Formats: sequence, structure tokens, C-alpha cells
Amino acid sequence: MATSTPIRIKMRIRKGDTVQVIAGKDKGKTGEVIRTLPWENRVIVQGINLRTKHVKPTQEGETGRIVTEETSLHASNVMLYSNSKQVASRVELVTDKDGNKKRRLKKTGELLD
Repeated sequence: MATSTPIRIKMRIRKGDTVQVIAGKDKGKTGEVIRTLPWENRVIVQGINLRTKHVKPTQEGETGRIVTEETSLHASNVMLYSNSKQVASRVELVTDKDGNKKRRLKKTGELLD
């Protein structure tokens, strides 16, 4: 049986967007998207879902250290956030007069692009 190839998910969230976590241990926190992983439908948000990692020294004379880094969240657990109105909202795609697609928050009507 052949293995299936991973499917790239078309995501409404992009790098640089401000999002609010709506599920999980960091529920209610907001942050900026650092990176999107469309093959896995996941996002990495600055300061959210932190993990600590103990790193051994690699060279002689170097000391070990503890590193905290952000790990990915599933895209369904975050919602786009409006900084001006302080509210999370779903996103809709609208086309302007020139035929360009723009993203707009449904609650506030704020354009994102």
C-alpha cells in the first residue's frame, strides 16, 4: 500500500498576525505569529506554548543550559485578534473593486492586508 503524501492546508492565519489562543493551557493569551506550518496546519506564536529543554555542553569548558522555546499550536486553537477593539474574531475573504482578495475581521470589519 502506498503512503499518502501530506496535504498542504490553506490557512487564513499568516506570519505577523496577532492571534488569541481559544483552547488549551494558554487560553486567553495573545501574541504574534512567528511562523506557520501549512503542511501540519499549525502555527508558532511568540511567548505562547513554551517548552523548556535541557541542553548538554557540546565542547569542553562549556556549561550546560536550560533553553525555553515556543512550540507549535494547532491552527484551530487560535483566532485572529483585533488590537484596536481588543476582541477576537473570525476572518472572511473579500474582494475589492480591483479584484484583489483581502482578509477582513467579521466582528470589527477591520482589513488585515
